Amino acid sequence: MNEKNETRKFGLRDKIGYALGDAGNDLTLMMLQSYLLVFYTKVLGVSGAVIGTMFLVTKFVDAFTDTAMGRIIDTHTDKNGDRFRPWIRRFAIPVVVASVLIYNIFIEGWPMWAKIAYVTVVYLIYGSVCYTGINIPYGAMAAVLSPDPKDKTSLSTFRSVGALVAGMVIGIVIPQFVYTKDAAGNDIANGPRFPILAIVFGLLAILCYYLCYKWSVERIHVPNKKTEEGGSSLWSSVKQVCSDRAILSIILISICIFAAMGVIQSLNQYLFLDYFKNTSIISLASLVMLVSMILVAPFATKLSMKFGKKEISMVGMGAASVVYVVVFITRTKNPVIYIAAMLVAYIGLGLFTMVSWAMISDCIDNYYVAYGERADGTIYAMYSFIKKLAGAVTGSIGAWALSGIGYDNMAAVQTEAVSNSIFNVTLLIPAVFMLATFLLLAFMYPLTRAKVEANAAKMRELAEKK
Repeated sequence: MNEKNETRKFGLRDKIGYALGDAGNDLTLMMLQSYLLVFYTKVLGVSGAVIGTMFLVTKFVDAFTDTAMGRIIDTHTDKNGDRFRPWIRRFAIPVVVASVLIYNIFIEGWPMWAKIAYVTVVYLIYGSVCYTGINIPYGAMAAVLSPDPKDKTSLSTFRSVGALVAGMVIGIVIPQFVYTKDAAGNDIANGPRFPILAIVFGLLAILCYYLCYKWSVERIHVPNKKTEEGGSSLWSSVKQVCSDRAILSIILISICIFAAMGVIQSLNQYLFLDYFKNTSIISLASLVMLVSMILVAPFATKLSMKFGKKEISMVGMGAASVVYVVVFITRTKNPVIYIAAMLVAYIGLGLFTMVSWAMISDCIDNYYVAYGERADGTIYAMYSFIKKLAGAVTGSIGAWALSGIGYDNMAAVQTEAVSNSIFNVTLLIPAVFMLATFLLLAFMYPLTRAKVEANAAKMRELAEKK
């Protein structure tokens, strides 16, 4: 491993640039995760069961596209030796164009089979090709912007803040814009406004990607890995990566946490629409939840350096689990009380979220120390695939649950039984997955603060020998 001599040291520009990269990702992804199911069911009239199945089936394509992208990153650099930044430039516009095409209101009058075919193809292009092409290199890039563990934790915090800012914009703007009243005074989804928002957020995403590309500097460079090394193949590399305990545990943790967040994002709209019957407060709920996580940001790096990323993550996930269980048991009908409880839960989630990306970098470094090679692209590709698969499975669970509880896509008002069932799945499923995350952190994830510091010292020794 060689460190490239740079005139500019790692600093605030790198952190802000990296934060903007995830803001660009989430301006399209979070709109999709939170409102795509609403658009498909409420506007296009496609059943939740069909959409849930599509979410799940299409994600298996990512098993090939994500791992292939990771391998491409590990075996190719540009003329300057950069491995990750070039892909941000190449895929910035394609991922935005694909996201806009998803909200094609002009297919509303098509036959149902044509609608399903269209949304499946466009969803594949966006998620399995374009988003993969930009997110895999972006996520793995954190490991090469600086060799210092403190810097990597700081990047994780800034990345989380970038995502939260994007989420705040999505959470505040969209409910005010896409929901209107019908003649009877009921809240309904306004179909033509979805593509307008997709275009606006897409243009903002392109700006974020450009600044991420310009302000980030790859400071760690390694020679290109050969496509074949002693007979090894893409899938043998994947098998070796997945046999590592740290990587396997962070993958399982990712399944649980993204499953929990996926249910929250996909069903939260229905919770306020059909259980609390108050969509005007969705923006406030989004603001309170996101602000609570941002409040944790200034303390995340200091706490993780003092106590360890694993250690503070356990505290945060334990607290969030308890809050969700209490809210589920008490079954409040008051949205203000619900939002107040979520404020506490999201502070706990924030402790984990702010350092979670640095934990991926720790796993990449741990793999390098253990096996003597960097496989940044392959490792992050496996992580990304599992994350998206977990999100798809959870989105499918949410969509299937809507059909299973008798949700009527076209009804302005749901029955009381259906409304109560929406509350159940929106609270109980995340609580179970949060508790599972806590247990995995406590008993399986091996990278304590002491282990991370030992790996950093070993990497310094290896760098000095180069």
